[in-house]
Amino acid sequence: MAGLFDKQADLYLDGRPTYPAQWYSMLADHTLHHSLAWDVGTGNGQAALGVAEHYEQVIGTDVSEAQLKRSMTHPRVRYFHTPLSMSDDEIISLIGGEDSVDLVTVAQAVHWFDLPKFYSLVARLLRKPGGLLAVWCYNDAAVSPAFDSAFKRFHDSTLPFWHPNAFLSIEGYKRLPFPFESIGLGSEGKPLELDIPKEMSFEGFLKMISSWSAVVTAKDQGVDLLSPTVVKELETVWGGSKLVRSVIYKAFMLAGKVRL
Repeated sequence: MAGLFDKQADLYLDGRPTYPAQWYSMLADHTLHHSLAWDVGTGNGQAALGVAEHYEQVIGTDVSEAQLKRSMTHPRVRYFHTPLSMSDDEIISLIGGEDSVDLVTVAQAVHWFDLPKFYSLVARLLRKPGGLLAVWCYNDAAVSPAFDSAFKRFHDSTLPFWHPNAFLSIEGYKRLPFPFESIGLGSEGKPLELDIPKEMSFEGFLKMISSWSAVVTAKDQGVDLLSPTVVKELETVWGGSKLVRSVIYKAFMLAGKVRL
């Protein structure tokens, strides 16, 4: 699925919200060791940098070279391109070997993966006991009743252009298979609901929705979902392009350990 995000890599970097620091503290509290973490589908490295505050070494991997070229540097983070042609054994060797990883994180990406293959890799890589897999995503934003209503109309217009995998995210990971032992931070069929607060202008918000794969796919098909009319309507109910407002992104998480 790398191609879905190559074209809008710069918008993706500029427009996405940052995940709260307390999420990483919460996950670190649930792992016995803090030596090595693997951030999968790392993109520009946003989550990898958060994880690096709690682990001695973080490896960020992605199938998209365009995203990795925009990755943010950190002394404890190393990035690697992992094309789909890489074998499981090659990936395991790259990361650090079996039973070597304390935390695996996937932010905004696991619904694109070959899940049986990925979960098999995770089961081999995580320390047992004590290793943890955490996946999370967000699928909506709340600003004000007037804006939220207009935004829902726009969001509904994007539905025909999403890849089928994206509906796992749109539905809040409620149908995402997750065969791991619950630790109380979301489980299969019952994701943990979380909020991501962010102060941003309408211009910043527009960058974020412009990076949606459905918007890019529609444009490739000759459909401009963010036409001047739509943008003007959203901007008006926001209160102006420069106005900074409090946005609450609606997120959800699943976290668990390998079943022994």
